[in-house]
Amino acid sequence: MTAPSTFGLSSEARNLHWLLTNLVEEVPGILSVAVVSSDGLLLLSSDETLARARSGPSPQGRGPRGSSADLATVVSGIGSLTVGASKLMDYGPVKHTMVAMDEGSLFVMSISDGSLLGVHGSADCDMSVVAYHMALFVGRAGHVLTPELRSELRRNQETAKGAEHESAGSPR
Repeated sequence: MTAPSTFGLSSEARNLHWLLTNLVEEVPGILSVAVVSSDGLLLLSSDETLARARSGPSPQGRGPRGSSADLATVVSGIGSLTVGASKLMDYGPVKHTMVAMDEGSLFVMSISDGSLLGVHGSADCDMSVVAYHMALFVGRAGHVLTPELRSELRRNQETAKGAEHESAGSPR
């Protein structure tokens, strides 16, 4: 797979992109990945990485519409729900959530300051391997995901989205 363009990004942002690319490339069964801020905004996704490796829909045509933006919405909602449950039960902060479905799995793990890592896995993925690699990602990314880096990643997502809309609207 080819890594997403990181031209013009800080070394911390490039490092985070590299970590995400490694997660996607090294762990079998990962279909999409999203890093979501505490306010539910997509900061980083596997769309760029996976789009170069696949042409067309996700395997078996399943998944959150094939988009990490949709995955980010689901991850944000599950994160909010589990935080609410944790507060009601007074059990402390949520560390991770795993949802096993007939046709796939969803993993959500806290990174820092309410940010979340979400992974959509295939039905045949090894859940323990995915969770282990997510924990490695969180351990490596948690200390660098500062407010400044989150702002930079948001700007980068908005710029990429704007460029995508421009290219989609231009005649070929």
